[in-house]
Amino acid sequence: MNIIFLGAPGAGKGTQAEIVSDTYGIPTISTGNIIRAALKNGTPMGLKAKSYIDSGALVPDEVVIGIIKDRLAEDDCKNGFILDGFPRTIPQAQALEEMGVPIDRVVDIDVPDEKIAERMSGRRVCKACGSSYHVEYKKPKTEGVCDACGGELVRRVDDAPETVLERLNVYHSQTEPLKAFYAERQKLVTVSGQEDVRDTTALTLKALEDLA
Repeated sequence: MNIIFLGAPGAGKGTQAEIVSDTYGIPTISTGNIIRAALKNGTPMGLKAKSYIDSGALVPDEVVIGIIKDRLAEDDCKNGFILDGFPRTIPQAQALEEMGVPIDRVVDIDVPDEKIAERMSGRRVCKACGSSYHVEYKKPKTEGVCDACGGELVRRVDDAPETVLERLNVYHSQTEPLKAFYAERQKLVTVSGQEDVRDTTALTLKALEDLA
């Protein structure tokens, strides 16, 4: 099964992608991770990406797509894969089609903007060990102190309300049109994100039952 996960930043698509990966034994392919791997391994496409990154420029679509094409050709993808974070735009989705990459299902994890803003602005991360908490949903035993190591809990810059809103605006303008793109191709299923991750997971797995 070849699957794409869509969803606004903070909707929890990454968590669902990892769970589906573990359930069905297929790799999750994150754009950021494979670009870092290509850079580390010094592949031809990785070297191209490095030239843009070193100059502070965005890696262009054709380079990202080339890196993804190389990754999909590896043995662990022969029984399927999950794309998380790609495509982000209609041109990227069209490029996937032009590469001849078949997509069986596109899962959109749908969470209202106000709920995402609440989730992300309330998130706190330990500076020392990286453990994650939330001011409402996962409180530490002592406010501002990590249960695991006693480190200081802070809010990441990415989780500041103004940053969250900007990321959501970018998602709605650039990535959300993919929902209509894949709906036209009868590939899209929408999963309503729940308060409990386990409930969202149950809905996600149900949406993929016929592919197993």
